[in-house]
Amino acid sequence: MKTLIRALTVAALATATAACTSTAGPPQPAAPLDLSKDVRLVSYTSCDDMLAGLRQKAAENVGPWGFGPGIQPFGAREMVQSDTAMTAKATPEHSTTNVHEAGVDEPDLVKTDGNRVFTVTNGKLRVIDTATKKVTAELELVKQDQPGGFMSGDLLISGDRVLVIYRGGMAMLEKRVAGPQMQTAYFLVDLSGEPKLLSTVRPQGEHVDARMVGSTVRIVTRSQPDITFPQPKDRIGEEQLKKINQEVVRQAPVDAWLPKIEITDENGTVRKDSVACERVSHPADYTGTSLLTVHSLDLAQGVGAAGTDPISLAADGDTVYGTGGSMYVASNPRWWWPGGPVILEEAPVDPPATPDATSTAQAPAEEPTPAEPTPGVTSPTDPAVTSPANPTATPSASPSASPSGSPSTTPSASPSAERTPKIPSEETEIHRFDIGSPGAPRYVASGKVPGRLLNQYSLSEFDGNLRVATTRTDMRTSASSVYVLKADTLDKVGEVGGLGKGERIYSVRFIGPVGYVVTFRQVDPLYTLDLRDPAAPRVTGELKITGYSAYLHPAGDGRLIGVGQEASDKGRTLGTQLSLFDVSDPAAPRRLSQMFQKDSGSEAEWDPHAFLYWPKTGLTVIPLSGYKDNTTGAMVMKVDQNGVTKVGMVKHPKQTQKDFSYQPGIQRAMVIGDELWTVSYEGVQVNDATSLAEKAWIPVT
Repeated sequence: MKTLIRALTVAALATATAACTSTAGPPQPAAPLDLSKDVRLVSYTSCDDMLAGLRQKAAENVGPWGFGPGIQPFGAREMVQSDTAMTAKATPEHSTTNVHEAGVDEPDLVKTDGNRVFTVTNGKLRVIDTATKKVTAELELVKQDQPGGFMSGDLLISGDRVLVIYRGGMAMLEKRVAGPQMQTAYFLVDLSGEPKLLSTVRPQGEHVDARMVGSTVRIVTRSQPDITFPQPKDRIGEEQLKKINQEVVRQAPVDAWLPKIEITDENGTVRKDSVACERVSHPADYTGTSLLTVHSLDLAQGVGAAGTDPISLAADGDTVYGTGGSMYVASNPRWWWPGGPVILEEAPVDPPATPDATSTAQAPAEEPTPAEPTPGVTSPTDPAVTSPANPTATPSASPSASPSGSPSTTPSASPSAERTPKIPSEETEIHRFDIGSPGAPRYVASGKVPGRLLNQYSLSEFDGNLRVATTRTDMRTSASSVYVLKADTLDKVGEVGGLGKGERIYSVRFIGPVGYVVTFRQVDPLYTLDLRDPAAPRVTGELKITGYSAYLHPAGDGRLIGVGQEASDKGRTLGTQLSLFDVSDPAAPRRLSQMFQKDSGSEAEWDPHAFLYWPKTGLTVIPLSGYKDNTTGAMVMKVDQNGVTKVGMVKHPKQTQKDFSYQPGIQRAMVIGDELWTVSYEGVQVNDATSLAEKAWIPVT
């Protein structure tokens, strides 16, 4: 049995690595699943039906302060490296954006086709010729004096067409929504001659993420009902305020929910539209407080008469995962709910008669001291950073009013009464869309799993099933599980739990029938999972070492690369580490080699787009930010079957502003021919990929 699993693991890693850097042509996405059988869709039958349903659900979920915070997607995105098709025989061999699934491109701040490098900074698209290392074209998309004009954009490219995803604009608190609503714009640019803006799409709501298969981009946005809640002049209780808001919701027109789209063509003609009622669906359980909209845009064709051919789903979403035929949008549980982050239940003052009941609320049991972040290095994947409230923290009890708005006179409301915090059920909602055919996608199914996702790498579709890794936290402890769902219905097939009790997931990687999960609190267990039987997934091995891996990358032939932080035996992080694991025997994973850089952090820990691995030579590059020594730049290493060797550091020229100078932080690295290209906000540098000798500096600010 060990031999069989070992063979499966080696084959899976070899396949994944081959997908990373194919140079013979573009990687092919997995074949779409067969969705020809009837799938029951929960759609609205008319605008009246839609309005009645959304009013009812939204009224049930509105709070005294509106619909609660908007979801701000963070960029903890994963990927496997892939190559685009060579545009000509002269096109140099090159790496591309590190993506999760081969053949499914993801937006990133820099793109290359081997002959050109594309970047967007300060609202301006720039094209750099890789042969001359000169900026050959520029196009201003957003003026710097406009709100958010200084921000960068993400890119997708297909031939001479570039889609710039711009999330600029200042945060705005409107309609008493306790979260920022970001301005979103998509710019389609043609570069076949002089750069020309073909169209600008401005959808209502926030950009969540996008995926591109072939030349077709699917863009996910999230919007909240366009409802303005009154602001009473007199101070009233929250319960009364909630009732007022509920009445406002019940009177809102259907237009308040339907997402709007504004499209401007190359001549400046503006067309405004909204999603039609018959193109809005809903899962069996929904809140009515937000809508996900999936836009389709073929870069080769541009924006035609159908616009972006949008469809909407009455649901939330903050994490997108895509394959060649499926797009999944997941919504992590929110710690902030209408009316507050937790529900406080009154507890009786006198002990109850039953001997096994507790008389008063008890504080959560003391847990081991959590890992302290290294000063100056914070990871967006840490709940303390990304969540409105730390899920492991005990909420402080605050005074509450009775439903009538006046203080309750029951004994439990006395000053000495204690309250038991009750956290809402922690579940992740997952919605699946079929994108295997041209045109608008099709909503297929919705499902739920307990716990919270880390990022898109927590999801993986394989052999007709979706694997989902989550961490579930209560007031006293936490544990992680992997669930297997049928991809066509999202019904549960199997699960394996109990991973990392008292810890949370720091990284996940699914490779064919094998899974890898890293949890951490004081030490790092790397779990290997056998997923060949979807109904009975199981843990086959475990490796405990200090520190953790925040991103896992296949390195072929039974090898796995991990990027994260080294830590003391008490769980205190010490600096960046890159580990090479031997996972050829799933029952006995082991670490072969480690590179450790004290007092530093890497963007690759939370954004896998920042990670570069070039299998042909083993060249491996990660951004590095040091806060004690002068170690800010890009760490260049060589990874082979036996270990990790440090090659050197690449640094961009120091920048001076008035009396202040600083070392630019490198964000991305690419291999183009025999050169290493690195990108920072200030510019692009070219170094020899072997000697690291500097060859060119191209400012972009």
